[in-house]
Amino acid sequence: MSVKAKYQGVLNLGEQLGIKNGDITEDGGVLKIKGEANTPYEKDLLWDKIKELGGESPSDIKANISVSDSSVYHRHTVKSGESLSKIAKHYYGDAMKYQQIFSANTNILSNPDVIQPDQVLVIPNP
Repeated sequence: MSVKAKYQGVLNLGEQLGIKNGDITEDGGVLKIKGEANTPYEKDLLWDKIKELGGESPSDIKANISVSDSSVYHRHTVKSGESLSKIAKHYYGDAMKYQQIFSANTNILSNPDVIQPDQVLVIPNP
């Protein structure tokens, strides 16, 4: 199995996320990837996928992933049935951190219990 085939899941995820300025080369059994993620959350997703496929400290891949907007962790588009606590659980692993999301979005939210589908919420850096 080639290194590129081993990490195809990372490359597919990069395409799904719309990673910009992507470049992939293989040199001496090491896959070298670079690109620019939109947010730190997307960069974290890529690193999680790399670790899932290659282990905690893979030696057969080198990744240089920059971030175009580090002022926020992510921008989340609300889907039907979501709540701030559910969104907080997804991004932070802790539903009680919904207050951080609410505080970062008081320009569009007046009540943490009332969010609407298609609203774009700022997810602040943890």
